[in-house]
Amino acid sequence: MLPKYNRVLLKLSGESMMGEKQYGIDPAMLEKYASEIKKITDLGVQVAVVIGGGNIYRGMNEKETGIERAHGDYMGMLATVINGMALQAALEKNNVKTRLQSAIEMDQVAEPYIRRKAIRHLEKGRVVIFAAGTGNPYFTTDTAGSLRAIEIKAEVILKGTRVDGIYSADPEKDENAVRFEKISFKEVINKGLQVMDMTAFTLCQENKLPIIVFDINKPGNLRSVVVGKSVGTLVN
Repeated sequence: MLPKYNRVLLKLSGESMMGEKQYGIDPAMLEKYASEIKKITDLGVQVAVVIGGGNIYRGMNEKETGIERAHGDYMGMLATVINGMALQAALEKNNVKTRLQSAIEMDQVAEPYIRRKAIRHLEKGRVVIFAAGTGNPYFTTDTAGSLRAIEIKAEVILKGTRVDGIYSADPEKDENAVRFEKISFKEVINKGLQVMDMTAFTLCQENKLPIIVFDINKPGNLRSVVVGKSVGTLVN
């Protein structure tokens, strides 16, 4: 089956790397995500990935720790580099060629982020993992994902979560919550739904970049999304 999208950006949360653990990286989850990504690279899809760092560093209360917000955000960026390196290793174990690019220069472990170089890697069939967020404090990895997707001209952001789309309320708390198959950017804002932070969401809206929110943990879902099956919720 031919893919619907030629170039995508996959956004994963750091928490998704924990699996059943309380913190850190679960090797089983790494292997699962590497296997799912390989399925779509085998279709010829160009894949970029942005991962959060919440499994390692979630941010701390400044009043309690004395660590100011900007300092703490840089700590979080470093956590995303660790996750990026782990995913890179898992992908290469599955014979998927990769490049890790960091918004904070650290030549021994990652290339510096260079937009044109990233695009060239994608054209050559390499999975490009973007680490260290935007390189700036006060921006989330959701924002980094939106920014990088726009810069590399991705056709869609695939936001992998543990729920199967966007609901009218939290489905884990409200059994009457209704899942949307499709929804507009304007409706998401008007209904006060939490898809991603507002900076990231507005970037997508202004650049007409669709978002698909789906359950990344269901085997085959990622492949189903890229071949155009009705999986998750499409925001456009």
